[in-house]
Amino acid sequence: MTKRILLTASRVIGFDGKGHVIWRNGEVVFEGPRIIFVGRGFEGHVDERIDYGNAIIGPGFIDLDALGDLDSTVLTLDNGPDWTLGRKWTADYLREGPRDAYTFEEGQFKYRYAFAQLIRNGITTAMPITSMSYRQWGETYEEFAGVAGIAQELGLRAYLGPCYMSGISLTDDHGNISQHWDETKGLDGLAAAERYIRDFDGAGDGLIRGFLAPNRIETCTPKLLQRTAEISRAANVPVRLHCCQSRYEVELVGRLHGQSPYRWLHGLGLLNSRAVLPHGIFLEDGDLDLLAESGASLVHCPVVFARFGDALRSFASYSARGITIAMGTDTNPPDLVDNMRQGLNICRVVDGGETASAAAFYNAATLGGAKALGRSDIGRLNAGALADITVFDLTGLHLGPIIDPIKTMLLAGTGRDFTHSWIAGRPVMTNRALPGIDDGELRQRAQTLFAKLEASHTARAPGHPSTEQLFKPSFPIAG
Repeated sequence: MTKRILLTASRVIGFDGKGHVIWRNGEVVFEGPRIIFVGRGFEGHVDERIDYGNAIIGPGFIDLDALGDLDSTVLTLDNGPDWTLGRKWTADYLREGPRDAYTFEEGQFKYRYAFAQLIRNGITTAMPITSMSYRQWGETYEEFAGVAGIAQELGLRAYLGPCYMSGISLTDDHGNISQHWDETKGLDGLAAAERYIRDFDGAGDGLIRGFLAPNRIETCTPKLLQRTAEISRAANVPVRLHCCQSRYEVELVGRLHGQSPYRWLHGLGLLNSRAVLPHGIFLEDGDLDLLAESGASLVHCPVVFARFGDALRSFASYSARGITIAMGTDTNPPDLVDNMRQGLNICRVVDGGETASAAAFYNAATLGGAKALGRSDIGRLNAGALADITVFDLTGLHLGPIIDPIKTMLLAGTGRDFTHSWIAGRPVMTNRALPGIDDGELRQRAQTLFAKLEASHTARAPGHPSTEQLFKPSFPIAG
C-alpha cells in the first residue's frame, strides 16, 4: 500500500506558483510519487511522520551536465596543457586503432559510482556526460541499456542516451589541432540513440527519459545535426550539445560554416526550446540576442572552467537577457553547492559588483533546470509536483550561525551536508547512506579503475611518456 508521509524541518523551501518561498517549521506531505501539501498545519491523515530538525527540506537539484565518469579533467590540474597529457588523440593513436579504456563491466561500474556521488550531493535529476577521448568511438545502445538499469536501481531520475559524433579532434606534437571525420559512424550512433529513445523513454515509471547527445559542435557534420534536429522534433526530446566552450571550436565553425556556433545551430533548426547547451562562454556579436530569442537553455558549469582561467561574462548579464540558465557540475566533485558558490563569486568578480544573488543560482539549479527540460513537476516543492526532495543539515559547526537557509548553504555549505534524499517518493539516501552501496568497496574499485585510466594516457600522449612523466606530484616524493 502507498503510504502518506509527512516531513518536517526548521526550514522548507516551498513553491507558491511564482517562485520559491521559505516556510519556517514547515511541512511537506507526499503520497506515492507526488507531493500533496507544502506549508504548515496539515490536517489530514498521515501514515508516517519524520522530523529532520534543524535542516532545509528543499527540492532536489537538477544537473544537466552531470559527471557520469571517473573524471579525467582533474588530471590536468598543475600538469600542463591537456593536449600534452593524452586527453586528445594523436594521428599515431588513430592509425594504431582507438580503443575503449574500460571493459563493458568497468564502464557500467563507473556509472554506478558517479550516480551514487550525484545522489549524495543532493542531485535528483541528472543528464550525465562522459569523455569520448577514452572511447573507441562514441557510446553504445547496449551500454545505456545497462545504465538505465543502474539509475532505476539507485532511484536516480535520469535523462539518458548514447553520445555520438562524426568527428574527433587530433593534436600533433606541437599542440596544433585538426579534425578527423567519419560521418558514417556518426549517423550509426544517431540511429542507436533514436532506437534507445523508442525503447527507454519513460521507463521505470517515468524515472528514465531519453535525450539526444551529439558530442560537441566541432565534432558534428551538418548532416548529423540536421538529422538530430528532425528526431528531436518528432520525438519531442531534448538535445544537449556542448558549444561555445573553446576558441578553437568557434574558429573552426567559423572557418567551415562562415558563422558563429549559435548562428549555425539556428540555421540547422537546432536552436530552440529543446536545446540544452553547455557552456556558452566564447560568443560573437549578436549571439546573446539570438540565444534569448530562440528559447534555448544554457547550462552553466563555473568550476570546471575557472580551473582553466575561463568564465561566463556573465551569469547576471545572460540572465538579464531572459536566457534560461540551468546548472551543471561537469567535473569532480559533482557538488552543485560549490558550483553555485563559485559561480556567484566569479560573476561578481567579472562584473565588478553585486550583480547576481544566491537566490538566482539556487533558482538555476532547480527551476532553471526544470524549465530547460520543459517540466513543471520537478525542481520545486508544491502540491502536484513529484516528490523529489532533499534534506540539507544545518547543524554543522562549519556552517556558522544561520543567516538565511539559502545564503548559509552557499556561503559555507557543500554537497556533503545533504543527509537524505527522496526521488518520486522513494528514499534513495538515508543518513548519508545509499541502499545497496558499500562506500569502502566503491572507493577501492574506483581507485583501481582510475589507475587504469591514468595508464591509458600513455598511448594517446605525444611521444608516449610514462604516467610518472605525465602526472607529476605537487612536491617531490621523499620516499
